[in-house]
Amino acid sequence: MHDVVDRVSGYRLDPSSALVLATAGVALLAVVVDGVWRWTRNLITIVHEAGHAVVAMLTGRRLTGIRLHSDTSGLTLSVGRPEGAGMVLTAAAGYLAPSLLGLCGVAVLAAGRVTVALWVAVGLLLAMLTLIRNGYGALSILVTGTAIGLVAWYASADTQAAFGHAAVWFLLIGGVRPVFELRRQRRRGQARNSDADQLGTLTRVPAPLWIFMFALTALAALAGGGWLLLR
Repeated sequence: MHDVVDRVSGYRLDPSSALVLATAGVALLAVVVDGVWRWTRNLITIVHEAGHAVVAMLTGRRLTGIRLHSDTSGLTLSVGRPEGAGMVLTAAAGYLAPSLLGLCGVAVLAAGRVTVALWVAVGLLLAMLTLIRNGYGALSILVTGTAIGLVAWYASADTQAAFGHAAVWFLLIGGVRPVFELRRQRRRGQARNSDADQLGTLTRVPAPLWIFMFALTALAALAGGGWLLLR
């Protein structure tokens, strides 16, 4: 049986529901099918750049702008010390952000606070919009925020639950693929100014080891978050 609570608190889903598996399947297709991933990867890029931005602010750096591009790349610019722990944490945050946010999403689903989380996401996207410095980036944020806002305002509790589970699965699964894409690009001699390479310069820890750490974190988050959702 489903335990439905009010729209402010959200919706608590029985873990045995087939909806958990169905949304996992939808999220998996959104990541592994190249034609679909070409578009859905923009959402991962938004979270990636937001991760850089949030950690930059938390470590005392001053944000000067965020750019999102149609090739699903992005750039977050901040001013502060060019080295040190703050810069290292800021550079490391991007590839970790989708997986860690997915784990936070698991906690939100367990607490039955889907509606609240959707509105928080809308607010954060609006805040991010003030930092966007190009047209495509602004359009991406507006489309994403509008879609989430419509679900939060108009959708039934059942639909919000499905949307929330699909979003969490997508973050957990989608946090893995970009790391392996980066590894493949570097093996081809590309992406030599990636976050991992910048971290290699900052810490003297080779970029491949940073990529390994990103991959290990993403896979661990997927395994742990998936187990909690399915158990």
